[in-house]
Amino acid sequence: MFHLESALKKTEGPMREVLVVGDKVLIKPEEDSSKTPSGLFLPPGVQEKEAAMSGHVVNVGPGYPTVEPLTDGEPWSGGTRTGMRYVPLQAEKGDFAIFLRSNAVEVEIDGSKYLIVPHAAILLLIRDKLPLP
Repeated sequence: MFHLESALKKTEGPMREVLVVGDKVLIKPEEDSSKTPSGLFLPPGVQEKEAAMSGHVVNVGPGYPTVEPLTDGEPWSGGTRTGMRYVPLQAEKGDFAIFLRSNAVEVEIDGSKYLIVPHAAILLLIRDKLPLP
């Protein structure tokens, strides 16, 4: 686990913001259930061998980077490019995600455990739909 507090100076109050880069998603994992539906307690080693995990999406990166198309002329004419564009991610803040545990990187931010997961490692998203008026 990587502790961000040891790498960064602690900032007071709401001045600190956690930005996720590229195609990464920041997830607050669900509390591990150490008990089976029948009431048996599982040892920690069994829980760690599970292939998938779940949690709530806290923040998402801007998406997959792509190059902005040429603004003038044909591709072979040597025109200028205006900058970087991003293809947005499917995951959104508040989604419930099921993802591959092996691709997750565990970090601790302000004493809470989070996972950084590549968007490609997300298997399923569950999103609450608001009723239409």
